[in-house]
Amino acid sequence: MSRLRKGVSTGLAAGTFLTLAACSGGGSSSVPGVGGIPGVSEGPGAHDVGLILPLTGRNAAYGARMRDAAKLALSTKGSPALDVHDTNGPGGAAQAARDALARGDAILLGPLTATETGMAAPLAINAGKPELAFTSDSTQARPGVWVMGLTPEQQVRRMVDAARATGRKTFAAFLPDNAFGHAMGDGLVRACRDAGLTEPQIVFHTMDAQNIDDGMKSLSAIETRQPPAAPAADVPAGPSAIDPTGEAAPDTATAGTTGATPSTTTPGTPAATPTPAAPPAPVPPPPFDALVLADTGLELGRIITALQADHIDSSQVQIMGPALWKAFDGKLGALHGAWYAASDAHDRMGYVAQYRALYKQAPSPVSDFAYDAAALAGSLIRQGGVTTEALTRPDGYMGVDGLFRLRPDGHVTRALAIYQIQRGGGARVVVPASRDVALRPS
Repeated sequence: MSRLRKGVSTGLAAGTFLTLAACSGGGSSSVPGVGGIPGVSEGPGAHDVGLILPLTGRNAAYGARMRDAAKLALSTKGSPALDVHDTNGPGGAAQAARDALARGDAILLGPLTATETGMAAPLAINAGKPELAFTSDSTQARPGVWVMGLTPEQQVRRMVDAARATGRKTFAAFLPDNAFGHAMGDGLVRACRDAGLTEPQIVFHTMDAQNIDDGMKSLSAIETRQPPAAPAADVPAGPSAIDPTGEAAPDTATAGTTGATPSTTTPGTPAATPTPAAPPAPVPPPPFDALVLADTGLELGRIITALQADHIDSSQVQIMGPALWKAFDGKLGALHGAWYAASDAHDRMGYVAQYRALYKQAPSPVSDFAYDAAALAGSLIRQGGVTTEALTRPDGYMGVDGLFRLRPDGHVTRALAIYQIQRGGGARVVVPASRDVALRPS
């Protein structure tokens, strides 16, 4: 099967498809191995795709799987070779980028982290070579350097769009006071501004339990959301302690309230029926109808407790969280009805099957970005070269996680699905991923 089929249309989008390579036999690349790395060739002029990843050190496991994914993407005959460099070697990511560029690579794939991208990007830009970095830090995006990771901004924008479609208009966020929380908050501000909505109210919290409780109380305005006072109950008609028969004249009843001795219950008279207590009045909703969260772990547990204490639930507020929830959504039944935005798992089933068949283990999610970047680079090189015009085609590309588009400013637009947490835990897709990203903002 070819990895690239031009002119294929789904009826929803005209994006080019980066499909899986057909692996046969042992599944190894057609390029001979060198330096202990199968599928990497050696010799001047043979290296077309530079891949810079951590192959030693604490992130080596991620780097190895991403390298394997890139090899899988370029495993068919006629594909360009991979020129692999270790960003944890002497000189770090900067030296890895220099080495790749010195060998004449047409494009750089990687590195993995934002810090490493900051070191490598200026070198790629000065050399006039495009770079597809695997970080999810959108601040690293710039013309010529694309951020391929799933960014907080992409997730928030998708959820805001979906929430608006259900009538939500007032957004808020309760976020950890760290880089990820601030990225989610910045994304929410931009998404609301672009949609013409009022600016969202955002509260950041520390890891302290009391700070979380106080912050949630402030955001939810729980102290001003008192239920309306119950109306005074009317005196029930019929038998009572003062008039067991229910037949007293008005003046008798009145006299009973001013000290008259109650009469005795007549034998056979039905006992008084107690008036059922009125149900508690509902607590009014908070001053927002959509709430973005970003926590995981122990802090998320504390936030769920605070949500319950302040009467915030999915009956009045659309709660939304990060794609990180996907890894443990089976434990989030207390947040049933909440959303998160992530790639549709169905889209990557074929990729997972081929990766597992070749490498005897499942790919990590971050390896998806390496596969798509290598497949894109390979297809463009086979067609004549990597250019900004080709990379940023308006209808985008269909990768293993769905449709994506590289924008001229370095941001990447991704078509994400909306998952909803179920009452017993786990999640299901309630809004499928789009098949058209041509006109969506980054």
